[in-house]
Amino acid sequence: MGYFLTADGGTESLRARVYDLTGTCLGSIAVPYETRFSAGARAEQDPEDWWKAFVQASKGAIAEAGISPSDIEAIALATTSCTVVALDENGTALRPAIIWMDVRANREADAVLATGDQALTLNGGGRGPVSAEWMIPKALWIARNEPEIFEKAHTICEYQDFMTLRLTGERAASLNNVTLRWHYQVEQGGWAKSLVESLGLAALLEKWPQRVVPPGGVIATLSRQAAQELGLSPSVKVVQGGADALIGMIGLGVAKPGQLALITGSSHLQFGVTEQAVHAPGIWGTYRDCVYPGRYIVEGGQTSTGSIIAWLGRLMNGTMDLAELNRKAAELEPGCDGLIVQDHFQGNRTPYTDPLSRGAIVGLTLAHEPHHIFRAIMEGIGLGTRAILDAMASAGYRGTEITVGGGAGASDLWLQIHADTAGLPVCVPASRDAPSVGAAVLAAHGAGYFSSIDDGITAMVRPGKRIEPRPREMALYNEIYQRYLALYPALKNVANIGAKP
Repeated sequence: MGYFLTADGGTESLRARVYDLTGTCLGSIAVPYETRFSAGARAEQDPEDWWKAFVQASKGAIAEAGISPSDIEAIALATTSCTVVALDENGTALRPAIIWMDVRANREADAVLATGDQALTLNGGGRGPVSAEWMIPKALWIARNEPEIFEKAHTICEYQDFMTLRLTGERAASLNNVTLRWHYQVEQGGWAKSLVESLGLAALLEKWPQRVVPPGGVIATLSRQAAQELGLSPSVKVVQGGADALIGMIGLGVAKPGQLALITGSSHLQFGVTEQAVHAPGIWGTYRDCVYPGRYIVEGGQTSTGSIIAWLGRLMNGTMDLAELNRKAAELEPGCDGLIVQDHFQGNRTPYTDPLSRGAIVGLTLAHEPHHIFRAIMEGIGLGTRAILDAMASAGYRGTEITVGGGAGASDLWLQIHADTAGLPVCVPASRDAPSVGAAVLAAHGAGYFSSIDDGITAMVRPGKRIEPRPREMALYNEIYQRYLALYPALKNVANIGAKP
């Protein structure tokens, strides 16, 4: 029986888990770390905190699992993406890491988009957007604002790569991250050389890790120092992981063309699997070999989803009873007695890519109660997801089923609304810890137990429930959807008055 150590390095903490070959989690420990916020939408972390958290959480998870540390055969990690760190020759951070939610590099993102480089075809067919969260804008910000740090940096990489370096001593990037957020294109020979050179960043090409390893590939075994700190054997294999949401696709069992992962939380991310490139306006990006060899991942996203529910909770001054709201909302007919919500409370990521668009609740009367608004928010989010699926379909990708990970999976009502608004079956796996399960699959594959990631999914990802769309409700939502689509052009000019990105 093989045992595998995983880590889910998130925004607020790192959680280590131990899995066996059946996908059963035997031990799980989380260790928090600090994020430091400052003016200008800045958010930073100390990379040393990641390593300390990993060591502590790993020892705790192994102890909780009741196995010997010598039983661990492989390690794989899923971490936040777009968390950029500059390291010296010894692998020591020269400055705090600029984490994914830090958007100080908005001007640099505009500069990247202004190049019109071929690499930008990945994003909306060249139309964009380019996010200030991504690697190249952040590296450009460092070069412009902290030139001494940029010049001194031997390596500029991500959270995932820093952990790889500490575990193995190897400078190796994840193919997952570089295709997703570094504009790396396998079919174009790799690095976006002309893009970075046009920005005056030619030196960045040498600072990036030169070795690129796909998810599931073995990077190396543990270095002696890492093995000693972790209390593990130096023979333990370190297997490449990647961005938490994308590795979560594996943990959700989303691997076949037509399947689509809906990653839910404060926002929604839609990741579909396809056998061909899909580059068009209204699509966030399309990435070859990002997760599975020979397959593309097509991406859409909604900026505000679960965060709108949280907003409603704040307005209710702590009186929100989710169970009661769900019960009452489930008794309502689709349309909530004339209410409709535009879910652009923090702008629109796709399909409109309009940061100035704003949320709206339309059709309010004195007869409406909190549960009407609660359900209307869920419906607006579901219709926003459908708009993204329609944009994907227009570009050539048509989903056949949705698998949900994250917070929405806890609400049967929200799952049913997603099924009815999209007109597609919605699946929820037995485990909601998708990034960790995905990392465990990769570790087992890298350790040699499965010949492919797909075989690992079959053995380790357990099915849960499946919700079918209901014909009557689908027909009602088809009519409501047309009203939803009419909101954006009708409200666009009003929302943009005085609005700031």
